[in-house]
Amino acid sequence: MSDPAAVTYFAPAKVNLGLSVRDLRSDGYHELHSLMVPLSVGDDLEIAPADTLTLRVEGADLPEDDGNLVLRAARAYLDAAGVAGGAAITLHKRLPLASGLGGGSSDAATTLMALARLYPASVDLPGLALRLGADVPFFLLGRAAVASGVGEVLSPTPVPRAALVLLNPGVEVSARDAYAWLDAEETFTPALDIEGILAALSNGRPVPYVNALQGPVAARHAPIREALAALTGAGLHSPLMSGSGSTCFALARDDAHAHDAAQVLAGQHPGWWVQPAQVLG
Repeated sequence: MSDPAAVTYFAPAKVNLGLSVRDLRSDGYHELHSLMVPLSVGDDLEIAPADTLTLRVEGADLPEDDGNLVLRAARAYLDAAGVAGGAAITLHKRLPLASGLGGGSSDAATTLMALARLYPASVDLPGLALRLGADVPFFLLGRAAVASGVGEVLSPTPVPRAALVLLNPGVEVSARDAYAWLDAEETFTPALDIEGILAALSNGRPVPYVNALQGPVAARHAPIREALAALTGAGLHSPLMSGSGSTCFALARDDAHAHDAAQVLAGQHPGWWVQPAQVLG
């Protein structure tokens, strides 16, 4: 039973409308260039004031201690704000795990924002977010943006509304592995054509984006290759793997087309996670 004092917060997923890995930096991180967009699907967090800090997870087998980024985010905020109390947090996990949709980072950013509302204080939220993970600042921003650097340099960018279908074939892909495979092959990529991507989205044309990680990851995971082919087979266009995978997506003409295509794909692949979604620009 939910705590009547709890407030529910939506933690949106994201996709990368293109992900270029330009180089391996001397500090071991990668120089990135990506157009990141939040989506209409995601996880939910219920957060209520409490004497201590606790986390409960529903919908997935995830740790409920400091192995969970949500709890680390909450602890970081409470410590920085000097709050003596805590919070009772319930994470309703709806996104697949290790799927390239940024679920854990979004959950962490949403936790920071929720606790800032619950316990207002002069806290450097962007600084906390960056220490928690490279994608967390994007979700703190809460809108589409071009990301560069290691993902922490964000330039808000209006993106046309778009409908798409998300397809996850049930494979978990470690981002660490994906980047290691890319490094071994040295298949780095040039900067994205952001103007070309935005123009194609506006006109419903094939989108000139790439994901530098897609080749190395798909070569090692046949289900990802099958997912990309299935999206095209369902009448969608511009299929791409998001982030380090394994979720793939493709664009639809409109919401109705996305809904119909998702139903077809769900019938063809009953063991896969399939969702129509909209870009929240």
